[in-house]
Amino acid sequence: MSKHDTHFINVFSVVIGLLILVALGIFAFARVVGHTQERQVLEERDYSKNVADRLAPVSREAVAGQDNAALAIKSDSGSAGSAMPVALPKDGAAVFQQVCSTCHGAGIAGAPKAGDKAAWGPRIAQGKATLYEHALKGFNGKSGVMPAKGGRIDLSDDLVKQAVDHMVQMAQ
Repeated sequence: MSKHDTHFINVFSVVIGLLILVALGIFAFARVVGHTQERQVLEERDYSKNVADRLAPVSREAVAGQDNAALAIKSDSGSAGSAMPVALPKDGAAVFQQVCSTCHGAGIAGAPKAGDKAAWGPRIAQGKATLYEHALKGFNGKSGVMPAKGGRIDLSDDLVKQAVDHMVQMAQ
């Protein structure tokens, strides 16, 4: 073996040794940082709850034709830190104000605007039974989408029908 080959092998061995030492140092540093994070999780009482809250879905939606009972709006008047409980509307006009006006006020998702006689005319011509069915069970059509009960599945069928009657009166 020549002098150059021996020199190359010696330098190469030193470089490989240094790379192994650097890799071991990074591994040891990662282990120390990992233990610090575990200690934080154990010491901070609400850490796991806060993480779960941040990862929770932003919203849940009622889907027509499926069991949406788990999405019913419940009153949490007794729980600490809860928002104001959602009160059920008393009549069709109140349902329109609380629920329907969100889409029917601005024409969102193809919803006919409240009071727009031209948009409501063909729908009213189909009959109240059809309007009630679309409002109660939801509707996917060419002109738009209507979620079941306007997305408020906690409303009674009677209240939804009153809201439909209210919007029909507005369009006549």
